[in-house]
Amino acid sequence: MPRLWNETVEEHRREVGDAILNATAELVAEQGLHAVTMSRIATKAGIGRATLYKYFPDIEAILFAWHERQVSDHLQHLAKIGHGAGTPAERLEAVLREFAQISHQRHGAEIATLLHRGEHVAQAQQHLTGFLGHLIAEGVRNGEFRDDVAPDELANFCLHSLTAAAGLSSQDALRRLVTVTMAGLRPD
Repeated sequence: MPRLWNETVEEHRREVGDAILNATAELVAEQGLHAVTMSRIATKAGIGRATLYKYFPDIEAILFAWHERQVSDHLQHLAKIGHGAGTPAERLEAVLREFAQISHQRHGAEIATLLHRGEHVAQAQQHLTGFLGHLIAEGVRNGEFRDDVAPDELANFCLHSLTAAAGLSSQDALRRLVTVTMAGLRPD
């Protein structure tokens, strides 16, 4: 097959896959998880049911693929912030603020329970912990963060403390949580 044909087919598959994921997310947001069917997804995505089944065997597989894409996008966004300008402390605080915002915008309990049991979530958390650990280690070398606790332990502390953002009711509360978390990293 010519290269152009292969690229066109792959692009088409990607577009159809994205349309399926986007349609499913919209339907879940509009109607709730239990109201979504494969027929509704196919209709919303503008494809036939047979085509939908060629891509995904069931709704759960679509939701996992959608969530995996979301998590990947979040990680890329956080990495971009973390590699931006500023001191390690400034960059870490910016990353933590954004992570708190992401945690605050989580899905409902029913869908979160389903989606967060996937292996991709554990891998993403491990990746994020390592990334934060590197930022913290850089800050330790600059004297911005405490050196009596290992950077990876401090990274875990940050992530676990900021998961509380999911239950907060205001942006002010999110900012306070990040401020308290950052204070826990500062040297005595």
